Amino acid sequence: MSGEGPPGTVEIGLNAVIVAVVSRSPRILAVSEPDGDARDSLPFGPFDPARHRTFEASLRARVEKRTALKLGYIEQLYTFGDRGRQRLPGEEGKHMVSVGYLALTRTDAENTERLAGAGAHWRDWYGYLPWEDWRLGRPAILDRTILPALARWESGDEKPAAAQRRSRIRLAFGLDDFPWDEERVLERYELLYEAGLVREAVIDGHCRDLEPPAAGLAMRHDHRRIVATAVARLRGKLKYRPVVFELMPPAFTLTDLQATVEAISGRHLHKQNFRRLVEGAELVEPTGETLASTGGRPAALFRFRRQILDERPAPGLKVGGR
Repeated sequence: MSGEGPPGTVEIGLNAVIVAVVSRSPRILAVSEPDGDARDSLPFGPFDPARHRTFEASLRARVEKRTALKLGYIEQLYTFGDRGRQRLPGEEGKHMVSVGYLALTRTDAENTERLAGAGAHWRDWYGYLPWEDWRLGRPAILDRTILPALARWESGDEKPAAAQRRSRIRLAFGLDDFPWDEERVLERYELLYEAGLVREAVIDGHCRDLEPPAAGLAMRHDHRRIVATAVARLRGKLKYRPVVFELMPPAFTLTDLQATVEAISGRHLHKQNFRRLVEGAELVEPTGETLASTGGRPAALFRFRRQILDERPAPGLKVGGR
């Protein structure tokens, strides 16, 4: 994502956070570069207006050409163009402005093999954001590392700034009388960056070194910030759009649907409450077929009921906070 060019040259690039759910784990398509840097990056390509009329068309074409992945749902996230995001000394040469996208897809053995040949792989997004996974309860990294370090960072400034920091920490991390809000993913990451608790803060020269161990896997440039933006957007989208079905096969069990929603939201959901929620939302209908399971009764198969898109303006699964 770096390059040469006259001072003030700006290039528009496209970054994609491509999400799939594999073995009940939320995965992001990551790319390894051949320059010896072990950090992952997101799929990227420059926008070529001579070949593509829109950013989205360009993104779809580039992803399909490199990986053969057919993207389903896709939406623009944000434009990432802060000075220094590529860490070019003095901003010399080309400055890259990236338009970030969230894209959803499904995986199979064939395209996974093709991805490996293209230097891409699926990575569990909780490897980058381990504090976001509450499916098995409160993540140990919060009380062991993150919150004590944030408390030291908060108290290390003058009183007015410390009070402001404390307020932001309470709201973002659900302390005291504030609940944990699964949609505040970006706010939490940005606090950790400011406090010097992620490796990117050191690489960018924001702080000298990390006092506690780094929180989560580092990515190139500001790509982990783009990932946090995408996770927050998708978690919010679940509640008012049926986007989860872009990650499901045509026929699925309610158990698999629940596991996918849990994977994205980072929350454990009560089985009977989830089923009542799905039935009340009228998002699925039975296919009339069953799936034989080992050691138990055959499970009924369901499909997405597409008529809901014509019947309701905001069909979704309202799980979690907000």
